[in-house]
Amino acid sequence: MGDDAWKSLPKRMRPETQQQVIRQLGELHCRQDHPFAVVLHGGEPLLIGAARLKELLTDLRSVLPAPCSISIQTNGVLITDEILDVCAAHDVGISVSLDGPAGIHDSCRVDRRDRPTHSAVVAGIERLKSHPAAEQLFSGVLAVVDPTSSPAAVYAFFKELDVPSVDFLYRDGNRSVLPHGKAAIESVEYGTWMTDILHAYLADQSPPRIRFLDDIMKLLLGGSGVKEGVGLTDFGIAVIDTDGSITKTDTLKSSTPGDRFDELWSVHTHELAEVVQSPAFRYYHDQQRPTAAECRACPQLSVCGGGMLTHRYDDENGYDNPTVFCADQKLLIAHMAEILAPHLNVSVAA
Repeated sequence: MGDDAWKSLPKRMRPETQQQVIRQLGELHCRQDHPFAVVLHGGEPLLIGAARLKELLTDLRSVLPAPCSISIQTNGVLITDEILDVCAAHDVGISVSLDGPAGIHDSCRVDRRDRPTHSAVVAGIERLKSHPAAEQLFSGVLAVVDPTSSPAAVYAFFKELDVPSVDFLYRDGNRSVLPHGKAAIESVEYGTWMTDILHAYLADQSPPRIRFLDDIMKLLLGGSGVKEGVGLTDFGIAVIDTDGSITKTDTLKSSTPGDRFDELWSVHTHELAEVVQSPAFRYYHDQQRPTAAECRACPQLSVCGGGMLTHRYDDENGYDNPTVFCADQKLLIAHMAEILAPHLNVSVAA
C-alpha cells in the first residue's frame, strides 16, 4: 500500500545482527514466564540457503527449546530436500503462501520479472508433502482472500492439493483506502465470500483445517481463539528487521503515514526484553483492543475482537473506529451462530 521503507534495509541480516537477535531472544525466554513463537518471514527467508538456515536454526534452538515454536513463512519456490531436512532436524514448521488456483494466485504473486509463480509454488508444496517428516513440517498454506474469485473453486483447489490447513487472510486496507474488492465500508463482499467457504467447509466430511472459521466457532461456543484479529486474546508482536530495528507488526505500515514506534529501537542499542516492557510497547500492545464506542457496545465483540488494528485506521480518527470489515464480520458471525443455534445453546446476536 505504498510503504517502501524496505528499500533502505539490507537484503540479509549481517552475522553480528543475527547473533544479537538470537542472544536477545534467549534472554527474553529466560525472563518470561511463558513461551513465545518465532517466525522467519518475508521478503523470502529461504533465500539465505540451506547452510545459513542450518546455522541460524541451530543457534535459535539452543536458546529456544520447546515449547517455544519456530516456523517459516515462505513463498515455496525455494523449498528443497536439504532445506526440509534442516527444518525437520530443528522442529521447524513451514507455511506456504498460496492464494488458490493459478488464475487467482498469479494475478498478484509474480517473480521479479513479472512471471507467474503458481506452478513453482505447487511444486514446492508437493516436495514438502513427500518428505518423510511432512506431517511434522507442513503446517498449511496462507491464502489472501480475493472476494472477486469463486469461493467454491478456491476451496476445491485446496482440497485437491490436500493441504493440512488453510489460513485465510483479508487483504490489507483501511477505512480511508478500501481493500481490493470492497465497494464501501458497509458492503459485505468479504463476509459473503467467507460464508460460502463456511458452507463448503461444513459440507466436507474430511476438510482441511480453516483456523479463521475454527476460531469463530470456538469463540461462539465460549472457548478461546488463537488467531490475531479474532476474539479478545492478546498478542504481543514485535518485528525485527534485517538491520536489527525493532518495529511494530508489518501490517501497520499500510497506515498513512506508516505507523512505527517513535523510539528508534535496535538490537544493537537496546535489549528486546526491556523494549517489550516499555510504556510505548505496552501502549502498542493494548491497541489491539478496540476503542470505538460502537465496538465496545457490540454484542459480537467477544467473537470479532474488533478485527486487526490496521483495518481500523482512517485519516480522520486514526484507529478509533470499527474495522473496515465490520459489516463482513457481523454477517459471517451471525450466519455461523444461526447454523449452531439449533444444535447448541447459542444465541444469535443482532
